[in-house]
Amino acid sequence: MSVLERIGHPRDLNGLDRDGLLQLCREIREFTVEAVQRTGGHISSSLGATELTVALHRVFESPRDKLVWDTGHQGYVHKILTGRREQFDGLRQFGGISGFLTRTESEHDQFGAGHAGTSISAAHGMAVARELKGEKHHVVAIIGDGALTAGMAFEALNSIGHLRTRVIVVLNDNGMSISPNVGALSRMLDASRIDDLSRPQVAAVSRMVEAVRTARPYRELHRLTEAVLDRLPAGDLAEEAARRILTSLKAILMPNVLFEELGFTYFGPANGHDLFALESVLQKARDFHDGPVFVHVNTQKGHGYGPAEADNQKWHGVSASSSGGAVAPQYTKVFADTVREAMQRDDRVV
Repeated sequence: MSVLERIGHPRDLNGLDRDGLLQLCREIREFTVEAVQRTGGHISSSLGATELTVALHRVFESPRDKLVWDTGHQGYVHKILTGRREQFDGLRQFGGISGFLTRTESEHDQFGAGHAGTSISAAHGMAVARELKGEKHHVVAIIGDGALTAGMAFEALNSIGHLRTRVIVVLNDNGMSISPNVGALSRMLDASRIDDLSRPQVAAVSRMVEAVRTARPYRELHRLTEAVLDRLPAGDLAEEAARRILTSLKAILMPNVLFEELGFTYFGPANGHDLFALESVLQKARDFHDGPVFVHVNTQKGHGYGPAEADNQKWHGVSASSSGGAVAPQYTKVFADTVREAMQRDDRVV
């Protein structure tokens, strides 16, 4: 029996040793490629999120803890680990399992969505409901860097940071949506990418700062200092000066100060294909209770499958016939070709 065949529920992951977990990730990728080529579906995003998904299900206790997946393109591994592996022959087929996350399909699917950018808002609502009911579980939103550019996502980040709601946001940053991302946010994230370990100093400094800021003595000293300054003459000025100094140090030492300024405690960037490093950073995020947390994870879209790594736009979504035979043109390609032809005929088309 393969390792994957022994996994029927996320709790089964806890019985695997280090070698078993690494073998599981390999088997998940093999199964995903084979299954999705038969039925069609979104393949590259899930391949890139394999270790992240395994780590999330080992650190958090689904369905008690709420894992809110954005869009659903990265959710196939989640489906495999939550008892639906044997149903993948019917993926996206009539009467079969959905290509997205669906609440009616599994108790582990906390939110159903096909549109990008909704997960953080949904997680915020779940976290507020948890607090109103006096419950203690964790709420985690997993969102890609393409979806993070949605206005709804920024609105939710702003609200969570303002209210200090206890939410964990995990950014699955692969530098892509369907095609490479563009814009100011993408440039900022690109500056801190460590997926090829070409900038290990970024990761090392981030881990050092992270260790200091999340330590209990530091947090207690920070609160004590604020309380003392509040009682001193001209304490407001001293507190503002200290805040500005701290902000300047963050900008120098941390790669993505934006999320700190939004009110989150930032962890990362972490190598999204190092399962055990991911578990470590997610455990720190889980055990940190002083406000919202933002975990930045760098992944490679299509990781572990050569054709998808080489052309992750083509392998973002595949048809059932991708393994051979005739292939119908994609709607996006038909649209692009038609618009290009129109532009060649009429210079008013821009």
